[in-house]
Amino acid sequence: MRPRLAIIGSRSVSIYGRQVTTKLAGQLAEQGIVIISGLALGVDAIAHQATLDAGGLAVAVLPSPVDHPYPASNINLANRILEQGGAIISEYADIEYSFKSNFVARNRLVAGLAQAILITEAALKSGSLHTARFALEQGKDVLAVPGNITSVSSVGANNLIKAGAVPVTSYKDVLQVMNLKPHHSKPQHTTGRNANEQRIIDLILQGKNDGEELLKLSQLTVSEFNQALTMLEIGGLLRSLGANQWSLY
Repeated sequence: MRPRLAIIGSRSVSIYGRQVTTKLAGQLAEQGIVIISGLALGVDAIAHQATLDAGGLAVAVLPSPVDHPYPASNINLANRILEQGGAIISEYADIEYSFKSNFVARNRLVAGLAQAILITEAALKSGSLHTARFALEQGKDVLAVPGNITSVSSVGANNLIKAGAVPVTSYKDVLQVMNLKPHHSKPQHTTGRNANEQRIIDLILQGKNDGEELLKLSQLTVSEFNQALTMLEIGGLLRSLGANQWSLY
């Protein structure tokens, strides 16, 4: 049986939360780990998307019937999960509807299906904390990504770490907890097709993600920068995180 990890977190995700979720979910999927989440907006959907983009297997646990995925805005994502060999799971029959209590109940299944739980971003009252509690009751490892101590979006995750959750700053931290050895399924260096593209790639590898900062530091003209950025995105080397923030695949 393949190793299984749940990646969960806030629906109102910050740029930081989007970035770390995308990075970790993609890297862990490349390691052959099945990524489980709840198809919700925010961290859940980002984790599913990154898993699929990495060619991995995703499992979505719904608070609604399988033929009525919730939220409806993620139906295309649900279909893609199935098309790539993943699974959509629900304990609710066709005649039942989604109620508020279904969301907490769904979280116990997310915890039950996974060997460990990773929370990439969570506010103080995030629903993902219910999943962490279920995981602890089931004897599962709980891991969390530390966040900015001034950010309300990271209070829940930081509190979990203070309470004993394993802090995660690299996908290798997760592999260690799950007793897995890392392997490289993709080249570790991203290479641009020309000097302008490579300049942007190198800056992102240095931790620069803001579009305006990238433009300034690249010393490219606006036209050269936009062209290189567009070609990197079309070529599948670069992805937008929203709000003019960028990340490598």
